[in-house]
This record gives sequence, structure tokens and C-alpha cells, in this order.
Amino acid sequence: MKTLQNDPDLPLMASAIKEARAAAAKGEVPVGAVNVREGTVVARGGNRPIRSGDPTAHAEIVAIRAAAKKLGNYRLTGCEIYVTVEPCAMCLGAILQARIRRLVYGAADPKAGAVKSIVRFPVHKTNHRLEIRGGLLAEDCAAVLRDFFRERRAASRRR
Repeated sequence: MKTLQNDPDLPLMASAIKEARAAAAKGEVPVGAVNVREGTVVARGGNRPIRSGDPTAHAEIVAIRAAAKKLGNYRLTGCEIYVTVEPCAMCLGAILQARIRRLVYGAADPKAGAVKSIVRFPVHKTNHRLEIRGGLLAEDCAAVLRDFFRERRAASRRR
């Protein structure tokens, strides 16, 4: 039985958390993602819809676009994506369309999550099999979000 301490997914999720913190520092909702192939990060992304004026610029989409460009293919077969928050329906759809092999996410999203929280997208009925692991470093991922929104509320009270 693999212990969490020896879990090879941990450093990759830690990298996604770093991307989430970078997004927060730029005023974006702190969600981070990394695309990985054969254990190597090929692309990173943090939320940027506010800065880009693009409602589709979620961390997952940013990372998928960067990976496709770097790898020279819109099909990211053999890739895994690590995301700090359960993907929404748009992002889960993009993950499936890109043929990403595996999704690992941290915190559940009770307001917009499409894996198990709200939408429960039937990934098993698609033409692509996606392996999913949820809840990795969930508390750490949720804390990044909580801290961000706590600070925003405090800042708005100070004004």
C-alpha cells in the first residue's frame, strides 16, 4: 500500500498550488494547473479570465492550450493534468476533448464542480476513458481559496 508520503502525485499537485498562488498574487481566483507527460511538467496555468478579459481562461484551459502548443498536437494523449480545484463543466469538457489520460484534483467545488459536486458529468459514457483522482491535498488547495477570499472581504471592509 502506497503511503501519501511516497505519493508521486504530491510534488505535481504542489506545483499546481504554486500556480494558484501566483494567480492570486495577480488578483485572479487562485486556481492552478499543470500538464504532465511521463512525469515531466510540459505546461502550467493559473486562472486569468480577469487579466485576459477571456471567460474561458481558467487554469485548466490555459495549461491545456500551452501543452498543445508545446507538444505540437491538440491531442494530449499520455498527459495528466493536476488541478487545485475540481474542474467545472467547461474545463472537464476540454480535458476530455484533449484526450488527457488522467485528472488529479485537490479541493471539491461545491458550486461549480463537474466531476462529483454539482454536474457529475458522465465521463464513463464518453468515447475517451479518463482516470480521475480527487481530493489530493484538498485541505491545502482549499486553504489557498479561503485565504484569498478572506483577504478580499477584509480589503473591501477597509475601503
